[in-house]
Parts: sequence; C-alpha cells; structure tokens
Amino acid sequence: MSLSTPFIHRPIATMLLTLGLALVGAVSYFLLPVAPLPQVDYPTISVSASLPGASPDTVAATVATPLERALGSIAGVNEITSRSILGSTNITLQFDLSRDVDSAARDVQAAINAARSLLPTGMPSNPTYRKVNPADSPIMILALTSSSLTRGQMYDAASTVLAQKLSQVEGVGQATVSGGALPAVRVSLDPVRLAANGVSLEQVRSAISTTNANRPLGAVEREDHYWQIAANDQARVAADYAPLVLRWKDGNAIRLSDVAEVTDSVQDVRNFGVANGKPAILLQVFKQPGANILEAVDRVRSLLPQLQASIPAAIDIEIVSDRTPTLRASVKEVENALVIAVALVILVVFLFLRNGRATLIPAVAVPVSLAGTFGVMYLAGYTLDNLSLMALTIATGFVVDDAIVVLENIMRHMERGKSALQASLDGAREIGFTVVSMSISLIAVFVPILFMGGIVGRFFREFAIVMSAAILVSLVVSLTTTPMMCAALLKHPAPAQAAPRTLWWARFSRWVDGWQTRGLRAYRHSLAWCLRHQPVVLLVLAGVVGLNVYLYTAIDKGFMPEQDTGRISGFIRADQATSYQAMEQRLQRFLAIVQADPAVEYVTGTTGGWQRNAAAMFMTLKRGPGQESSEVVIARLREQLKNEPGARLFMSPQRDIRIGGRQSGASFDYTLQADDIAELRTWEPRIRQALSQLPELEDVNSDVADYGLQTTLVIDRDAATRLGLTMAQIDATLNDAFGQRQVGVIYNPLNQYRVVMEAAPQYLQSPETLRGFFFVNNVGQQVPLTAFARITTTNTPLSVNHERGTPASTISFSLAPGVSLSQAADAVNNAVAELGVPVGIRGSFSGTAGAFQSALAGQPLLILAAIITIYLVLGILYENLVHPITILSTLPSAGVGALLALMWFKTEFSLIALIGVILLIGIVKKNAIMMIDFALARQRDGYATAAQSIYRACSLRLRPILMTTMAAIFGALPLALNRADGAELRQPLGIAVVGGLLVSQLLTLYTTPVVYVALDRLRQRVLRAVRRLRGRAPQAARGPVAPALEGND
Repeated sequence: MSLSTPFIHRPIATMLLTLGLALVGAVSYFLLPVAPLPQVDYPTISVSASLPGASPDTVAATVATPLERALGSIAGVNEITSRSILGSTNITLQFDLSRDVDSAARDVQAAINAARSLLPTGMPSNPTYRKVNPADSPIMILALTSSSLTRGQMYDAASTVLAQKLSQVEGVGQATVSGGALPAVRVSLDPVRLAANGVSLEQVRSAISTTNANRPLGAVEREDHYWQIAANDQARVAADYAPLVLRWKDGNAIRLSDVAEVTDSVQDVRNFGVANGKPAILLQVFKQPGANILEAVDRVRSLLPQLQASIPAAIDIEIVSDRTPTLRASVKEVENALVIAVALVILVVFLFLRNGRATLIPAVAVPVSLAGTFGVMYLAGYTLDNLSLMALTIATGFVVDDAIVVLENIMRHMERGKSALQASLDGAREIGFTVVSMSISLIAVFVPILFMGGIVGRFFREFAIVMSAAILVSLVVSLTTTPMMCAALLKHPAPAQAAPRTLWWARFSRWVDGWQTRGLRAYRHSLAWCLRHQPVVLLVLAGVVGLNVYLYTAIDKGFMPEQDTGRISGFIRADQATSYQAMEQRLQRFLAIVQADPAVEYVTGTTGGWQRNAAAMFMTLKRGPGQESSEVVIARLREQLKNEPGARLFMSPQRDIRIGGRQSGASFDYTLQADDIAELRTWEPRIRQALSQLPELEDVNSDVADYGLQTTLVIDRDAATRLGLTMAQIDATLNDAFGQRQVGVIYNPLNQYRVVMEAAPQYLQSPETLRGFFFVNNVGQQVPLTAFARITTTNTPLSVNHERGTPASTISFSLAPGVSLSQAADAVNNAVAELGVPVGIRGSFSGTAGAFQSALAGQPLLILAAIITIYLVLGILYENLVHPITILSTLPSAGVGALLALMWFKTEFSLIALIGVILLIGIVKKNAIMMIDFALARQRDGYATAAQSIYRACSLRLRPILMTTMAAIFGALPLALNRADGAELRQPLGIAVVGGLLVSQLLTLYTTPVVYVALDRLRQRVLRAVRRLRGRAPQAARGPVAPALEGND
C-alpha cells in the first residue's frame, strides 16, 4: 500500500483536510506583516562619551582608544568604528547577527565600567550606550511649517507633543525631531559692558544658575485647614531674567540687562531645517522591528487630524516622504505576477491535456499549496515582502510539477483501460518515489543557503525556507489530494462524447495532437542519432561546462539590483573652514536649485549640530506614468550643481537594503586603516585623488576632515599664575563666552528648557575679538587676555576616525552609469596597487561593497555546496553512486542558459540572479529524475539494455517533462517581463530561470540519455574487471534480447 491509498479511499476526509489547509493559509495571508524585504535587525550598539573642550585628537587618544580596547574584547563583535569630534566621541559596535542585542548590551556596560579608571577625570559623566539599527530608514517624514510661529515654538510642539503621540502608535518604534532646537532664554553678553561694570562671566553664570529653584516648600495646617506653600521661584521668560541683580556697585544694582541682551530664543541657534523652501521642523517616523509598514503608515495618516488639533493652529503638518506608495505598488505587482503565473501554469496544463476535469486537478493543487505556504510563513514570523512573494511566484511552476507528474501517470494508466480508481491507485504507487525524489532533491538545493552567514544569508534564508515549505506542501498535496481527485473526477469518455463538440475545438485538438505526434517522432529520431553518436554529444557537454566557466568570469557582477524607490538622499560637504552661517546659505541655494527641477515633488534639508560644514538633503520624486528614474534626475542635478562654489552635493538613490551605518551621500565605501595616523594622513589624499580620476566612479569623497581652522591660545602659565589665574578659571571663562553654555533650567509641566549664555554675536566673528575679553582673578581684579596669552591660528582635524582601534578613513563613491560593482571594485583595487601603497596602509571595502566582496567570494562555494548536497541526497535515495552523476549532468546547460540570458538583457549577475541559478540546479534535474526512474525500472527487470531503457523512458516521459518545464517557464515569465515598480529587484531571477530552462530543456533531452548510457557502460566495465580479479565469469543478461531502438516504443 502506498501513502496515497488511504486518501484515495477516503475522499471526504481528504477533501475536508485540503479545505482546512486552504482556509488556514487564507487567514494567515491577511495576518502577515508587509515589508519591502525580510526583517533583519542588525545587533548594533552606539556608545557616546564627552570631554568638553577637548580637541578631536585628544578625545580620540584619551577617551575613544581606552573604550575601544575594552569593547573590542566582547564576544561576537564584527566591527568597531568611532568618530571623535570636538568634545565628544561616538563608538559604534556591530555584532554578529546571531548575537542577542540585549546580552551584548550587558557586555557593553561591563566593558565601559572596566575602562572607567582609564578615562580622563574631567569627563562630566560616564559613557552611555543605546541600541540602534543603522540600516533602518524612516517610513515617513513629516514637516512642520508656520508663517507666524518661531522655529523654537514649532520644535517644542514637535518634541513635546507630536513625537510622544507618534511613538505610541502601534507599529511605530520612535519619532525623532530635527531642524531646530527647543525654546530657551539666551543671554548675549557684552564683554565691554562687563568690564566697565566689574562683572565676570563666572559671576553671571552663578547668578543665573541660582535664579530658578524647584524644590518642595512644605505646608502649614490647623485643625480645619491645610495650606501648601508655593513661591514665585521660577523665572520662565527673558523678561524675568533681564532685571536679575548681578552685583551692587556704589549703591546701584548692576542687572543682567546692563551687561547683556536677554531674549527668548532657542537652545542652539546653529541648527536649521527647510521643507520645500520654508523653514521647517522635520519629524522622522521609524517602525518597530517586525511591524507591518503599510499598517503603521495608515495608522499615522489616520492620526494626523488628531495631531493637528493637539498643536497650535498656526502650525501646518505636511507629509514630505512616505515609503509606502512604492512598496504598495511593488507588492501589488508581485501579487499580480503571482496570479498571472498561476493562470499561465494552468493554461499550460490545459493545452497539453485538453481535458477540463484533468486541468481542474492541478488548478486546485497550486492555490492549496500556496495557501499552505502562507500558513508556514505566519508560524515562522516571516513577512510578505518582495523576496517571499518572488519565491511564491517562482514556486507556482514547482508546486504544479508534482501534481502534473502524478496526474499524467494516472491518465497513462487509464489510457490502458483501467478504471479511474484503479489507475489512481496504481499510478500514484508507481510514481510516488519519483515525486518524493524530485521534491527532496529540490529542497536539498536550499540547504546551503540556510547555512550562509552574514547579512546575505539572513536575507535569503527566508526565501529558501518559503521555497522549501511550498515544495513540501506541494509534495503532500500531490500524494494525497491529487490522486483522490483523479479517482473522483477522471472518466473514460463515452463514444458519444469522444467527438469534439465544436468545429474550432476539433481543429485545435487535431493541431495539438499533430504537433505532439510530430514532435515526439522528431525527438525519437534525433535521440536515436545522439545515442549512436555518443562521443559527439559528450564533447558538446564538455564544451558547455567550459562555456559556463568563461561566462561566469566574463559577466558583470553586482550585489543587489538597484531598485528605484523614487527617493534620493543628498549629502552636502563644504570647505572644512566653512561657518554655520555660510553653510546655511549654501544649503538654501542647493535646495532652491533642486526644488526647481520638474521631477522633484518634495525636498527637505537640515544643517548644524555636530558637523558645521555639512548638510543633509532628502528628495521625493513625482511618481506616475512617464516619470523619470532616480538615476536620470541625479545625473541632471549633478550637472546643474557641479559648478556651485564652496560645496559639493553627493546624491544616491535610497535603497531598501542598507548595510553599514556610515552616511556619506555615496553608495559604496572603501576604508583605509593604518597604525600610524601621520602615514594615513599622507596617503589618504593620494588614494582619494587616484580614485576620483577613475571613469568607473562618481561622487568620490572622504570622511577625513583634517583642515579645519583652530584658534589656539598659547598661555604663559607663569604669567597666569602671577596674575592670580588658574587654568580652570581660564577654561570656564572661555566656555562661558563661546560655548553656548547651558547655565540654567526652566521647569514646565510638559518639558524642561534651558538658559543659554554666550558672548554677543558681534564678538563671535573673529579670533581677534578674544583680545577684548577680561578674566577676573581670585582677588576680583580684571586681567586682559593679552597679559598672559598670545593667539595663533592653525589647522586642526575636525574629526578623528578609528576602526577596530586603529586610525581609519573611509572613501565613498558611487558608480558611473553602466558600470557594475565588480568593474568598480576591480578598478579601485588596480588603482591602489598602482600607487604602491606601503604595507602599513590597509585598504578594504566596507558596508555594501564589503558585503558584495564577501558574497562574491562565496558564490562558487555556494553553488558547489548545492551540487554536493544534491548528490548526497540522490545517492541516498537511489542507493547508488553513479546515477546521481547522470542527474547532475543536466546542470551545466542550465548555467549557460541563465548566464547568456542575463548578458543578453544586460543584467548583472547579482545575488538575485545567483538564487535563480541555484533554483535551476533544483529544477532541471527533475527532468533527469523522471527519465532515469523509468529507465532503471525497465532495466532492473532485465528486458532491455541501458540504451533501450533510456530511449523508452525518454519517449514515455517527454510529455510530463515538457509540461513541467513549460509550467516553470511560465511561472517565471511574469517576473522576467515585468516593468512596473520594483521590477529591478525581480527581473534577474525571472530572466535567469527562463533562460536556464529554455537552454537546458533543449540540451538535457539529449545529453542526459547519453550520459546515462556512458556511465552504465563504464559501470559494467568496472564490474567485469572486478569479477575477473575475483575469478568469476560475468553473468549473462536475463530475458530476451531487446529489439532495436526505433522499434521499442
């Protein structure tokens, strides 16, 4: 009894089980979260530490280096990078994807504690850490604009109200605010008036810091009443601070307004945001890990009226970026491709069988198998994304294969006169092992993918499991539901029904029958010729193997196809000595040019913060029929902006796959490391200059910032001591004047605001204004700066970068039009080699380019592992070492077809195309399995030679082979021909599969039989040699002599 027998005898139970599987899958489909790609959370932790006033070199040496040494000993750390700027450092740790981020956070805290004794004592606080995901990008950006309110008021509404409400939305992880700062009271000090009134900066700071108090005052009570005590101890606005008494002089009060201008302003005046030409505050909304992006965005959109009502009416909220339109269109297109593929597959079956009842059986098997796969996806916690939907679309050609093979074999038994029930029992039992062999060996292809490491393995693991689940569900359906439906639905046609009912159908049926008959006759003749000229066929097969090697080395290779999302990131880098005011002007100039482009719908920009000579831009393009691609828009804007003085704009399309946390405006990174920072600073400009001359690269830039301007006070310590000044007093006074020092806190019910003290703007224009500052010594005397120091101007690094504890710099670049990543990587490596870079300088690709290099090195091993895995599985199934080789001989032709198709359509051999080739490894060997199983069964009976057996098997199995191959081709065709949103990601897979199947179908129908006969002949010779060595005569073949090839059908 076979596995199918109980299901055939119990049709109602089988039908109900199938219906239950379909219902579970349908419910699971609507519960699956939607995302552009599989959810991959990078275990990343960011450590921050500050040493106010310290130069980047000092921060790197005294803070970053001790922390890096301690953090570098944590298990599972893949990459440590740091960036040290004036007064602070940020260290980013990227862990292995298998590392739990919460456990890693505990190890980070332990390492920080261990390094604490090695850190400077002047640090105001311990280093802190937070968990981040550098690859995460906002799902939505909101812009707040107003014609009447200040930027500080808008920022306050965004930070205090909107960000809190948005973070509470289901599916939203956090909302960040940029483009401004919280409201604050700013005290702009006049050093001349300070000196005239004998007031020191420290006196001002101390007076302001003690103005506000927010402490419990107690209560009074008697028998029948209770009173809380309150006081007007809060100064909240500039008008409350202006009359503050600093000191008394000659009986007169010296007030704050006498020495400074006190205004209601913002904490940081060097922060600026713009949206479509208007001053704006930007709110970036991020999703929670595993959340449905579409649902999260829909919830935010539905909340907008409530958000608008919760802030002042003068503030307008506008959506300037939304990731979901392209995602919705992309997912919709894949779903459409899936439906089209199912329809085409069913059409192929109908054209071959021309029987409505027979066609209904695989038509049921396909959706039921896909529905069961949705259930597996839901249980595994997967998302409905481009990769999983691509897997299901391709799987339509696989899941129908098993049903076709079972159905065709049952129909062949019915053609011999058996009843539908008996044909189903016999046919399912006869073909069961073949179906299991095909499915298990196909799943074996994906086993190496499951063990792929790194980010690439994590992305494609979901693809492999979804495909494997679809194949397993299809196997179960084909051995249970399919034979049951055959027994229930298939019938022998009655004589009256045998004639076609319409003229056109009669002609069509005769045409198909004639085509099949002529095709089978031509195939038999050509196969017989090949079996008589085996050396020629084997020579062709050898040539195909060599052609594979040549094509693989010749084809352009890439990482992931560039998907046009309609969003562009921009990064403006100005001269290193550029001031904030000049950077703001340049940003507005760039924004005006970009906004004027007809393809741009929204453009936003921000500058300020930690990097004064840089700005970030974000562009959303208009979408619709006939709209230009991101690459075309970038090329046009690059040409318009290339002559803008003092700054450069680097642009790159936004991708759904982001690897690495660096933000440079370019797409790929090349990192230089050296133990000697002086040697790195010597060679980095040379290497950057060489790369900028390469025609394969565009937008070459670097994160090195070594030429900022620095005003250095060369202090005569002896003179300072003699004048009664300490270094602490000098530093404190300078910080009070030039550091936007926060010297007070204003307590409000919803937030806390600051009082900021700084010299008046006219005293911040030039280093020469330092000469007008006075320092108050320990006896209250005023000492001019020129009495104990001289002023020099030098160049200084604006930032110092480390990677794994050594000095590093990263050169970023984008690809020129028509250039593949493999070509660019070769050009970079050759250019660096020609420079004769010393061994102390170590260069390597990082981020996306580094992942590409790693994946490229592993591609041959992955293909080899898939082949070995299939061989092992087939050897176990057949209990034979030779027959698996026959089956694997089908693979070279598939590889040639895939590579030729990709080259014909000028498509890179990307990771998506690689998955297509691996799929082909599993697909094309199914044809060989169907041939060999029948040949072995006939040969084991002893009634035919190897040549006669394989000839007979090929003749009998030609129809199911063509049906399954055509089904697989039509299943992949919608992906290959698609041109809608997201098609760039899907096309390589479809092109590779269709091309590989077409060529392999043409060749393997002849090479597989010849290899089978050749290996059988070799096996017989080996057996005869072994028997001779053992002294035994070879046994004669059992049974009668088989007739000639052409007659044995």
